[in-house]
Amino acid sequence: MSVDVSDEGVTVLARTRSGVPAGCTGCGRLSEWCHSRYVRRLADVSLGGRPVRIDLSVRRLYCENATCLKVTFAEQVAGLTVRYQRRTPQLQRLVEDVGVVLAGRGGARMLRILNIRLSRCTVLSQLMRVPLPPLVTPRVLGVDDFALYGDTYGTLLVDAATRLPLTLWEGRDADQLSRWLREHPGVEVACRDGSLTYRQGIAGGAPDAVQVSDRFHLWQGLSRRVQDIAYAHRGCLPAALPPAGENNPAPAEESAGNTAADTRAARHARRLFEAVEALTRTGRSHSSVARELGLDRRTVGKYARARTWQEVIRRPPRKPSSLDPYLDYLQQRWDEGQHSAKILHEELQAKGYCGHYQRVKMAVAPLRRGLPLDEPRERPPSPREAARWITAHPHRRNLHINERLPRLLDHCPELRQTHDLVRQFAAMLDNRDATPLTGWLNDLAHSGLAPLAGLAGALREDQDAVVQGIATPYNSGVNEGRITDVKLQKRLMAGRASVPLLRHRVVLVAHLRRRYTDRTTGPCR
Repeated sequence: MSVDVSDEGVTVLARTRSGVPAGCTGCGRLSEWCHSRYVRRLADVSLGGRPVRIDLSVRRLYCENATCLKVTFAEQVAGLTVRYQRRTPQLQRLVEDVGVVLAGRGGARMLRILNIRLSRCTVLSQLMRVPLPPLVTPRVLGVDDFALYGDTYGTLLVDAATRLPLTLWEGRDADQLSRWLREHPGVEVACRDGSLTYRQGIAGGAPDAVQVSDRFHLWQGLSRRVQDIAYAHRGCLPAALPPAGENNPAPAEESAGNTAADTRAARHARRLFEAVEALTRTGRSHSSVARELGLDRRTVGKYARARTWQEVIRRPPRKPSSLDPYLDYLQQRWDEGQHSAKILHEELQAKGYCGHYQRVKMAVAPLRRGLPLDEPRERPPSPREAARWITAHPHRRNLHINERLPRLLDHCPELRQTHDLVRQFAAMLDNRDATPLTGWLNDLAHSGLAPLAGLAGALREDQDAVVQGIATPYNSGVNEGRITDVKLQKRLMAGRASVPLLRHRVVLVAHLRRRYTDRTTGPCR
């Protein structure tokens, strides 16, 4: 063997030994009857940043088995050559792993950095040649859907015990899931969301399996209903603000209203509000008003629901910021003659302010025009914020919420009732006790709130799975994590991956991570 090193790369000249028997690739019988020799050129992983090529002289041998269909065969060197392969096994594994992790274009770029010249199509073809791991039917199966592209969805199956994806396909119909479950019997527990399609598919393919409705999706469905109720009672949300006597906001609001009324956006909002109010007062529909005024129907609905024109102005009052505690100091230093925003920012940093210089510069801008500082004006919570207040755990609510939520609940009995029902369901989830579920569903149905009554009807249809979701430790958390991984693989391929390629990558990436994780976290010797 000899080695030739040049600027173009490293070339290794090697030759197999004569007289050493080799196994026939057809029947496996050993033979040392040499027919001829030829040179195989193999690419190997780079060495010292240079590409490596192996020129290997191998023998072609006669097969001494008269019944073998092969007359001659080429010898193979274990660990170095594979039939019809122009890359060493080590390089082939590298190409496959890079293709699994980075797909076509990204894989080709990474291999080019390693001085391995392959096109993206070659990388993808090598990736698709990698066989998928043998599929073992799981005892606990996770089923969930994901957005494939546009309005098309796919289905992902995950082994909840090993946390590894099993397969995925396009569509989310019950027949396909039932067919897969019948072909892979042995599933005992199936975790899913509240989808009727998956419920029917699991019942048809594995009728003996215990279905579990995921706790996260149950809580998410309840939170959406709470937001609908908060939106229906949005007129009560200003009651969450402190009374006028606590911080005397009335003069500030009046002055803010007078200042805002002079802007172009305020005049436009007032003009539209008066026009919509005048037409809707006569009993005309929103569509008719929209056609007459040349507006969108949703815009007319927004103006019709508003009580004052200030509610629909495009620029809402400024939200509180981290600079608010330092506004008095800014005013004091400005009156003392310090008008440099840079110096003021440095002084505020010495006092503990961690904000950006640009915020200080914008804060002193009114002072340069002879106007007072733009004091923050508190605004009522939005329906989404109010729903978040109600669904948040009491120990995770900050002081701001703990001061305003009781005012809101005391003012609105419907929101108080919603809050109590949410806390009852949260107690069931925390204690993993589904015993009060039947009574809780009855309370939802008779609450007089349409969103909660609709939720009660939907949960009653799937009550057995809901009970399992509350009382058992099984959930769809593994499914959600794997769907995040699916989205990552789609983005790496710019969303152009076909379903077979996406399936290959999702399954192989998970096993590749597990393989390298086991190597790095194995027991020390």
